[in-house]
Amino acid sequence: MRWLFRSAPRPGTSACSRVLFTLGQCVPFAIALLVVAIEFSPAHVLYTGPLLTATPALAAVTMGPRGTVSAVAVALAVSVATATHNDAWGTQQVYTNFLALFLVSVAGVTTSSAVRTRRQSELDQVRRIAAAAQEVILRPVPVRLGPLRAASMYLAAEAGARIGGDLYEAVQTRYGVRMIVGDVRGKGLPAVRAAAAVLGAFREAVHYEDDLVEVMNHCAAALRRECAVPGAFDQEAVVEGFVTAVVVQVPDGPVVEVVNRGHPPPLVLHRGRARALTPASALPPLGLEDFITGFPGQAESYPFVPGDRLLLHTDGVIEARNRDNDFFPLPEVMEAVSAPTPREFLEQLHQALVRHTDGALEDDVAMLLIERDRGEEEAGT
Repeated sequence: MRWLFRSAPRPGTSACSRVLFTLGQCVPFAIALLVVAIEFSPAHVLYTGPLLTATPALAAVTMGPRGTVSAVAVALAVSVATATHNDAWGTQQVYTNFLALFLVSVAGVTTSSAVRTRRQSELDQVRRIAAAAQEVILRPVPVRLGPLRAASMYLAAEAGARIGGDLYEAVQTRYGVRMIVGDVRGKGLPAVRAAAAVLGAFREAVHYEDDLVEVMNHCAAALRRECAVPGAFDQEAVVEGFVTAVVVQVPDGPVVEVVNRGHPPPLVLHRGRARALTPASALPPLGLEDFITGFPGQAESYPFVPGDRLLLHTDGVIEARNRDNDFFPLPEVMEAVSAPTPREFLEQLHQALVRHTDGALEDDVAMLLIERDRGEEEAGT
């Protein structure tokens, strides 16, 4: 969205378009240099007034108010210098040129300011819509889910963006607390539609499907239906047609059940040590079921006792790189973090991620953290 503030090309435009736009911004100043070259040469008999008058108008087309004012200042300086050099002060031509330059400059600055105001209004409206959409697609996770404390965080790689292809949800059901974290392989609105389809299926299935695998199957079926919609994933959609996802269930017992479909494994922090819940066998992401047959159809269980913390995340976390091209060491950072609540834990992870990447995320990040309350342990003893 930053292009709206700077009158720059939209992100994602071609390199040729960006070069042409940059050259367009240089045109007003190139014209001013051309006028100087003519007026300070034997060719000064040529009438350059219209050329110089055009610079503010051209600047208003390609630059914002500040750029237009800069072009006006340059044009005014050139007019004064050439009039002095040619000893033309007091002539009607000079005053006519200054009057024309003044009128065009006022019109250019006014137009540029009006365009910026309109674009700012449009951007504010887009952000309000994005915020409302985020509340529907990525609802805040409750602080308390039965015996669990929870927190979630979503970080957009692109400045100004609010939602994307990462998804998460946590719901308390009669089977226990069920969660999902996923990543749509793609960008733009089609990726948002795919994420919404998967989340909608999950939110419905978690309440009546006792089998965690069937919950995941409902999500896969919803994605297939979304992909079958004509035009949903066209050539400009930039969607690869599949979603990596992990579905987790925390029942009453001291275990956690996981179904992982091609997603980075969750991490359990137990007594200060982080361990990845790597699946025994690799399963295909949602949307790639037709290419792999015979994969197992049951959830895998892992210990999850009171005091443990479980982190579900997207690959935007573990694939974040620093200047030396090193990946973000998530397990080590988790072990070094000391925070009393899940929210503060995620905040510290966020700060570490920002330090590691110098604030330049290359991919969206979604994190969901749950903690089994130590009160259960005390009640059991």
